[in-house]
Amino acid sequence: MPSFDVDDKAAGRDPTETSSPQSQSSVVHQFDESIQTSSSPSTERGFDLDRFEFPDDDELAELETSTSTERPRTRAAATPVAIAAPLPISSPSNGFDANDMPVFYQRLMPFKEIFNWLNHFPSPTPSFTNREIAFTLQNDAYLRYQAFPTYDAFKKEVVRLLPSRFEIGPVYSANPRDRKILRKAAFRPLEKELVFDIDMTDYDEIRTCCQGTKICSKCWTFITVAIKVMDVTLREDFGYEHILWVYSGRRGAHAWVCDKRARVLDDSKRRAIASYFEVLKGGALSSKKVNLRRPLHPFIARSLNILRDSFKQAILIDQDPWRSQKGAEKLLALLPDRELNDELRKKWEMYPEEPSLQKWADIDTLAEQGVSSTLDTKLLMEAKQDIILEYLYPRLDAEVSKHLNHLLKSPFCVHPGTGRVCVPINGVRPETFDPLDVPTVGQLSAEINEWDSIHKASETPDKEKLADFEKTSLKPYVEYFHRFVSNLTKEEMRQKRQRGVEAGESLDF
Repeated sequence: MPSFDVDDKAAGRDPTETSSPQSQSSVVHQFDESIQTSSSPSTERGFDLDRFEFPDDDELAELETSTSTERPRTRAAATPVAIAAPLPISSPSNGFDANDMPVFYQRLMPFKEIFNWLNHFPSPTPSFTNREIAFTLQNDAYLRYQAFPTYDAFKKEVVRLLPSRFEIGPVYSANPRDRKILRKAAFRPLEKELVFDIDMTDYDEIRTCCQGTKICSKCWTFITVAIKVMDVTLREDFGYEHILWVYSGRRGAHAWVCDKRARVLDDSKRRAIASYFEVLKGGALSSKKVNLRRPLHPFIARSLNILRDSFKQAILIDQDPWRSQKGAEKLLALLPDRELNDELRKKWEMYPEEPSLQKWADIDTLAEQGVSSTLDTKLLMEAKQDIILEYLYPRLDAEVSKHLNHLLKSPFCVHPGTGRVCVPINGVRPETFDPLDVPTVGQLSAEINEWDSIHKASETPDKEKLADFEKTSLKPYVEYFHRFVSNLTKEEMRQKRQRGVEAGESLDF
């Protein structure tokens, strides 16, 4: 699978976009030619939440104790490390080693870009100073409601505590550190990026290549396709522009929607957006998770067209879920005609190891042969659409998106299980991202040491020094993040100037 090219910027191009294989042809030809959609009107600016009525919801309960209760404020001892010191070499796996973390935070973590991303302005504003940061220390102590007046104070504390990870929370109406001395009504969350979480474990019931925390290039396609569907929906249906996709470090991806309109959404509107994406319903024991009304909503129809491009390779070939007799029965349970099912079952019993690609084709072949006198081709077309959605549509942890005060791991943290850095993913071309190619802290340690050993002697005082991340395979990810933050900051400042002009005009009598 292709990945970010370290020389991408120098080449002046984005990573090469790979083409997707064509989907299996259907007996119902209109399924391949077009998908019937509703005639709901659309607007140029996309889905406008303020023009829709949301159902009244009961007040949200307090977050579960595990997420809302403050954990003991024990602190790990800081280990002073000289900034110029060589990075220690990790274990032979080049994965996670706690000894790598001091220099990673001092030399590689892009603190300035993270500050600019959260602050939306060159100098500190409440968007940063009233923002909750939560630390998980090396001894698993959890420090919530941390906040910092400046970028320097933020970096200094991270370097001192050496957390195994830190999480980003909402912007509050007051400094989170002062919450205990404030009236309850005076301390409330005001804004936070709209976030989404896609975890590979939610695909365990349908992926056959890996299970649990393991991933490979085959099952990572589920995440790639999910990003494609969600990114285009957030942009076209909701009008959002600044969407940051980040690798979780092991088996998933997070989306941070950073537009101002998204950050100020209250919980009811966040729940509405999460519900908009809800297509799969029912738990692991549910025999059918997709039950949609026809004609399909334009959003579903567009998503289905995206999924069809990957269905043949990702599901029929790579996962091959219906090769076994048990898998074949699961497929038959999703088809609407009993007579057709009986004939398919007879054929598959004669060829018990027939691959899923052939079994999917058998549905069309036997239907065209007229083996069923009761077959409704329209219902068969709809059933095949539902199967594609059930096996490939994004599976989200909706609760992450619904609450303004939910915390989410920061970009560029290090996953303690894999040692991989939580780097950005190009949401426009997610197929160019390979999670198995993401650098680990051990790898980065070796890369800096190697670069320094080769180039240190040739450095002169008047020669511009490279930033440490530029010496490593972290470079394209930091540069991508820099471009994203720069575009977001420019848009924020443009909007502020526009609001200032409008306010001045309103006072001009």
